[in-house]
Amino acid sequence: MKKLLLSTIVAAPLACLGGAAFADCGELTIASMNWQSAEVLANLDQFILNNGYDCSAEITTSDTVPAITSLVEKGTPEIVPEAWVGLVPEVFASGMAENKIVSVGNSLSEGGQQGWFIPKYMVDANPELATLKGVLEHPELFPAPEDSSKGAIYNGPEGWGGTIVTNQLAKAFDLEGKGFTVVSAGSAAALDAAIAKAYEAKEGVLAFYWAPTSLLGKYEMVRVDLGVPVDMDEWKRCTSVADCPDPKPNAIPPDEVLTLVAKPFADSADPAVLDYLSKRNWTNDTVSKLMAWMTDNQATGEDGAKEFLRNNEEMWMGWVSPEAAEKIKSAL
Repeated sequence: MKKLLLSTIVAAPLACLGGAAFADCGELTIASMNWQSAEVLANLDQFILNNGYDCSAEITTSDTVPAITSLVEKGTPEIVPEAWVGLVPEVFASGMAENKIVSVGNSLSEGGQQGWFIPKYMVDANPELATLKGVLEHPELFPAPEDSSKGAIYNGPEGWGGTIVTNQLAKAFDLEGKGFTVVSAGSAAALDAAIAKAYEAKEGVLAFYWAPTSLLGKYEMVRVDLGVPVDMDEWKRCTSVADCPDPKPNAIPPDEVLTLVAKPFADSADPAVLDYLSKRNWTNDTVSKLMAWMTDNQATGEDGAKEFLRNNEEMWMGWVSPEAAEKIKSAL
């Protein structure tokens, strides 16, 4: 899903979440998507709501488009914990405008991050490499696999939104004229392998990638500062458009990742549950490291949720009521 570059959408403020509280939390469903970060977040919400707030929450497996569409049209699942709303901007906008869904807050406090990444050990050795200007002055540090006289930036496979953006920005920043070439990875696995191989050998590598991901949880990478602000008009006109002939230098906007709930649920739910959902968010670094642990241990979303709760008490206790915190610790 993060293979698609998503437009940034400003969520409507949280409003009017009050209402009659249940004697208990009641029955509800939580959408779990088919990628790690969404899976572990759905399981985290289920564990906290069931054990801390006496809910009867079940997880339903879905994906971004059907989950948000169903939330708008049917009011179920009641909670979509990790909604990348830029994938369905019209559905999301209409659902908000028609007061059928409520955005209770950001799932990822920094939003989804996509960009050009290099290993942190390179920046530690040469701080100027934290900027694109510094990178472009040193193509020799990023040798292309087929021609070491040129620098390389590894791109994703055809069909990814990020691949289009990287190709357009390569033209906009004149990478070819500065001694660089764009190398197509061909597949997600090949892109991961190129980064991992270079990192394990402590070699130079520049690549398109995104966060949160297990790979960035395992390998400490730095997102290169492209040196220009985000221009959303240019983004829509050309940066994200494959056949646009004259792209201008631009930055990549963060993707807004929200927790959405059905309006009927927001109106009738225990306010303490909504308070938890509005406070519950985490950073890309936190999620990436948790995903790396899950990958290394072949762990499920349920395993990952418990691992997070055991090792990040200071963080999650700020999301829940004191009474809920004691119940959650007892359940662990």
